[in-house]
Amino acid sequence: MKSVQVVSLFLMAAGIFSCYPSVKKNLYTPASTVVITETDTPDSILLKAAHVVPTDNQYEALKNEFIAFIHFGPNTFTRMEWGNGMEDPKIFNLQQLDTDQWCAAMKAAGMKMVILTAKHHDGFVLWQSRYTTHGIMSSPFQNGKGDIMKDLSASCKKYGLKLGVYLSPADLFQIESKTGLYGNLSPITKRTIPRPVEGRPFANTTTFEFEVDDYNEYFLNQLFELLTEYGPIDEVWFDGAHPKTKGGQQYNYLAWKKLIHTLAPKAVIFGKQDIRWCGNESGNTRSTEWNVMPYDTDPALMNNFADLTDDSLGHPEQLYKAKFLHYQQAETNTSIREGWFYRDDTEQKVRSADDVFDMYERSVGGNSTFLLNIPPNRDGKFSPEDVAVLEEVGKRITATYSNNLLQNADAPVGLLDKQDNTYYFVKDTSTAIEIKTPQPVTINRFVIQEAVKSHGERVTSHTLEAWINNEWKEIAAATNIGYKRILRFPEITTDRFRLRITGTRYLPAITEVAAHFYKTRPPQLSFSRTKDGLLSILPVQKTFNWKPHGEDYGTNINSGIKIYYTTDGSAPSDKATLYTSPFEFKGGQIKAVAFANNEMGAVSSDQIGVSPLNWKTIEATASQIQIDLGDTYALSGFAYLPPNHTKNGLLQKGEIFTSTDAKNWQSAGAFEFGNIVNDPSKRSFKFTSVKQGRYIKLVIKQTSGKPSPLKAEYFDFLQ
Repeated sequence: MKSVQVVSLFLMAAGIFSCYPSVKKNLYTPASTVVITETDTPDSILLKAAHVVPTDNQYEALKNEFIAFIHFGPNTFTRMEWGNGMEDPKIFNLQQLDTDQWCAAMKAAGMKMVILTAKHHDGFVLWQSRYTTHGIMSSPFQNGKGDIMKDLSASCKKYGLKLGVYLSPADLFQIESKTGLYGNLSPITKRTIPRPVEGRPFANTTTFEFEVDDYNEYFLNQLFELLTEYGPIDEVWFDGAHPKTKGGQQYNYLAWKKLIHTLAPKAVIFGKQDIRWCGNESGNTRSTEWNVMPYDTDPALMNNFADLTDDSLGHPEQLYKAKFLHYQQAETNTSIREGWFYRDDTEQKVRSADDVFDMYERSVGGNSTFLLNIPPNRDGKFSPEDVAVLEEVGKRITATYSNNLLQNADAPVGLLDKQDNTYYFVKDTSTAIEIKTPQPVTINRFVIQEAVKSHGERVTSHTLEAWINNEWKEIAAATNIGYKRILRFPEITTDRFRLRITGTRYLPAITEVAAHFYKTRPPQLSFSRTKDGLLSILPVQKTFNWKPHGEDYGTNINSGIKIYYTTDGSAPSDKATLYTSPFEFKGGQIKAVAFANNEMGAVSSDQIGVSPLNWKTIEATASQIQIDLGDTYALSGFAYLPPNHTKNGLLQKGEIFTSTDAKNWQSAGAFEFGNIVNDPSKRSFKFTSVKQGRYIKLVIKQTSGKPSPLKAEYFDFLQ
């Protein structure tokens, strides 16, 4: 676009902002990539950003919302996260396979697509490739005749799931093998893809001519197999992991892309110009997730794409420096288990349904796609605990989001018809969008979608209000909307709602609004105290020791719960003290209970020890710890909370002593905490008798793992 056109169109935009005509046309032709010129101002750049839209394939991928990842291979049997490429294929000793069970569980969860790791970094392939023997064809599974890609493709058709494929660009077998092709310094010459293999012709007769080296030819040949022999492929997944490199090997992504676009015209490509990594593997999400990204080079011509991991992406100050603006949606990926591959059903923890449901709402409801890995076990199935979580999450999604409580409401045309090609064009952002239901409805979720396919991402801030006690009250607020925003808030009952668009890049188009009710469950509660003596009462967080996301998912999904507590030993009720924030607690018994929707949860109780506010550490060595409690107490026991992020240094055996003068010590008893590595929960030890003591000496006799200093979240000394 010529600069003079940009200027004139920008001036036209100023006029539109001032008079808000009824036309619904865009200023620019929407495109997935737009050029920024030297004469563009900050305002015109934001105006251009408001006209960046997803491609048809990207939009279909956005509508998938919740998809699955499958990591399966030799690592499943070696219990390693990354193999070394030299594993004997016979280690993949799979005796049975049930891809129908996989798909039934994924379907129950509400997933719409599954991506199989057809080849991980170790180079072992899960299909009957013509171009290698390092794979399933050399394993005991079905006497070398098995094909997991084929079985999964058939199951996907049966259960109505889309199919994607992950083909790792890294390949340790091709690096380590004497005849390996990775980094072998072969010349770049013209090659025909696919390379013919005697006795195994392709039904698809398409051929390509590329100037590539040996490894890129190998990779293209395998891509050809996967994209032509297993039905439609809807996503091709690449990552940038390089466990090891050799020979300065380069990937010819532009050749890969041409092959993919020709053979799988509806597929999006992850890790490249279509879809980007969210920047972590924990399930963490940004509060503002823009999908319009700045680039210095035209993404259509780029061979390499860097991982975008900043806390903020696509914000104005970044767009102002760009030469191209490009639609590139985020995919939030993590695993249901501790690790990408299955190890066991005991030590390897599984996420709770609360955690997964929260990630679903934060990612899908935060303008990204949720990709959850479920690793099959050595019996070729999803483990029962994983299935139970998937089914529970699916039940919650269906119960919460299958029914729009606004469906019979009086609302602007285009907002409630469930058609993504209709929308309400916000001509005047100073006027709120009002919605009135025939009868009052009780809700705690509100969904908003912009018409990103036709009008791009434009809203920068918005608030939701409800008519309560004869006045409008704000019940939720957030920044951008994009494809979808899920607002969560304590439940309210009303028949009138008001959506205010408080900031925009240009006049937005809203294609859908919906109100929903999530049945809040009163959670089990836990107690924790800081070194300053402040006690917190919060929903229990299930132990999960892999890539923590830092979210309090129990509080996130259960907004509106009320917690009541007592400190006199009596049973708590809704007449007890209301918990509002951490408070100073000097020690003793505490009991608490959560209420949600007038439903009372289970009572939690704990014996909290002497306040640590005045403690001083006198000595801390590998063999013992001495502490001055600051005053003399009648002590009846102690408690130890191990950290949940390590398996080393956890207290297993010891003996505890008390003293009133730090000179004369008496033993309060020897203890042993069994199975603490697999169950790093709070442990307590009752003294043989009540001991008067100001000073504590903990003799450490055994810790877990390799010889390691004792690790602890905290100690508690009980009165």
